[in-house]
Amino acid sequence: MATQGKGQKLGPALLISTLIVMLLASYILPYTEFNEPTIDDNYTIKLVAEDLGGPSCLEWVNSSILIICDRDGGRLISLEFDYNTTDWSWNVSQHSTWLDGFDRPHGVHIAADFIMVSEAGRLTRINHSGLDTDWMKEVKQNERWAMIDGISIGNHQPNAINELVNGTLVWHVGSTCNVCDQDDERNAALLWVNASTGEHGVLASGVRNSYDGVWVEGIGYLFSDNGRDWEGKHPLEEVNLLVAGADYGWPEDDPDHPIPTGTIGPVATWTAHSSLNGMTKRPMNSTFPGNEHTVYATVFGSWNAVVPVGHEIVQIDFEENSTNPQGWQGEVTTFASNLTTPLPIAFHPSGNYLFYGILTGGGTLHLITANDNLGN
Repeated sequence: MATQGKGQKLGPALLISTLIVMLLASYILPYTEFNEPTIDDNYTIKLVAEDLGGPSCLEWVNSSILIICDRDGGRLISLEFDYNTTDWSWNVSQHSTWLDGFDRPHGVHIAADFIMVSEAGRLTRINHSGLDTDWMKEVKQNERWAMIDGISIGNHQPNAINELVNGTLVWHVGSTCNVCDQDDERNAALLWVNASTGEHGVLASGVRNSYDGVWVEGIGYLFSDNGRDWEGKHPLEEVNLLVAGADYGWPEDDPDHPIPTGTIGPVATWTAHSSLNGMTKRPMNSTFPGNEHTVYATVFGSWNAVVPVGHEIVQIDFEENSTNPQGWQGEVTTFASNLTTPLPIAFHPSGNYLFYGILTGGGTLHLITANDNLGN
């Protein structure tokens, strides 16, 4: 009887321990490489490169060379591809460190005679002689200038650096905290940057942590924003349309006032705390689903949820909508799921291939191909 009593006492304890292990596993598994990606049968996902550190940006130089920011290694990686028409595969013919010595790079912009690298707290410029020269070798030797420095970092840091159609650069700078007033107005903002002089200012405020943005012809500049944590289902992840000088609500927003008076609301939303980050415009010639205003985005995933969310790529189809104050509304659907921790994303210039990077597990690069186009 004594043995039976001990077993009865162990029973509930064992059950509770098992439930705890299962709960922890449900949180951890989506962040591991053991997940099997899920996508429509018309598409194929393939691993094309490994050992990339912490991929945080993707930028095509041309149709065969891809630059990858390695956040963890403080470098820019160059991958050169060969396309094998025999088995319709992408093969990496060269995998090398192009530039190093950066502090957690999160973005790179390649221009006609310079490049810009977004780092933790600074924006760095390196000149070159022109894209029709051997400029990639030249950049390795040329001097670096901190065009902007002294940006505070905390919970977040500067992210993407992109170009608007007028030539002005837009720099995505995160907040230093979850919810607080910023000591420096340059945090929690999109900054405009003069690439020649380094002169800069606030283009949009109230943007807690915008990771990336894209120009969509006919609409304007669309950008992602990650809202505050620890407030249940508030706020939803946002895609916003840039209006110069506008305030996008953080940190004044709350569950009862998701769009504070005098601020601008989103043109598309997604699951709260799921961390919608990297964005890429669907090319007009693309065989991927969508319309002329479609954007694809990565959803990294978040611990700040009772049930794990994210770990996916979403398709956002924008249509004109008179009920939205900005005249546009995006319909968001899951395109691929169970992707671990997708962060940067970019269409190949041909429009037939979609590349994305996984931040964890040593850093990997994956390719999504429409099965009908494997031979194209």
